[in-house]
Amino acid sequence: MPDPELSASGEFGFIDWVRRQPAADARVLVGPGDDTAVVAWPAGADCLVTTDMLLEGSCFLLAEAGPRRVGRKAMAVNLSDIAAMAGRPHFAVVSVGLPRRGGRALAEELYRGLRECAEAFGVAVIGGDTNSWDGPLTISVTLLGSPTGRGPVLRRGARPGDWIMATGDFGGSILGKHLDFMPRVQEALTLHGLVELHAMIDVSDGLAQDLYHLCRESGCGAVLRAESIPIAAAAHASSDNQSPLDHALGDGEDFELLFAVTPEDGRRLLAEQPLGSVRLSHLGEFVDRGVWLESAGQRQELPPRGYVHRLE
Repeated sequence: MPDPELSASGEFGFIDWVRRQPAADARVLVGPGDDTAVVAWPAGADCLVTTDMLLEGSCFLLAEAGPRRVGRKAMAVNLSDIAAMAGRPHFAVVSVGLPRRGGRALAEELYRGLRECAEAFGVAVIGGDTNSWDGPLTISVTLLGSPTGRGPVLRRGARPGDWIMATGDFGGSILGKHLDFMPRVQEALTLHGLVELHAMIDVSDGLAQDLYHLCRESGCGAVLRAESIPIAAAAHASSDNQSPLDHALGDGEDFELLFAVTPEDGRRLLAEQPLGSVRLSHLGEFVDRGVWLESAGQRQELPPRGYVHRLE
């Protein structure tokens, strides 16, 4: 049920409710309720900006996930983008298109999920926009962050001879991980402080698809070794006609980090395993051209399988 204090109807009643939630943050000079937020930005820092939109029926099933988990995911996918740049997240603005019926209760639970995730990573939610319509739930988060003193890690710096490395495991995210994953923000910062990361991406579209993104931006190719890919238990549990390897390569929404380092730094990371319970793996190497999957010593071309939003 909605908060009993929500007596005013419509958008402004919800904004008043948001403003009454505890939100002490010295960096926020003016928060929700004015025409714009006013924040204190880190001196001399560049600004990382990312945005993601989630659509009911495409990115989540509201009846199965519940609004709180959807709100969490909306924040987490943006945090994962900041992690891919080895940045620090700071502020978020949130826009939601709510269904007219039941929208107030839905908005409250969305906000709680968003805010819980944001606070866990030191992010202040500083404003946004609320609307209602006759369609399904739509939620968009824009997140602002800053790079470290070493600068952002881009997709375009991988070189032939670099190792392909990754955090965590892959496949089967539809069984729950796509909603409950942990953004690798601290892991990225730790890696960035230890070694030179030549290129990095978060695996949202699929391992094969996102490897293609790295190769295209870097102007090189890659060889991925099938036996070296850490496959999630959920990929083995999927009861369809795809193999666990197929799930690992193409399911997407694993939100792990895929990155390029020198062989020397790669060997160091494998030996030290500096991320605690989040294991690092060596998946293959970047090469001059082509994207290949190697299995039992045999290479075959790896297509860019994964999720693509279709525009017709």
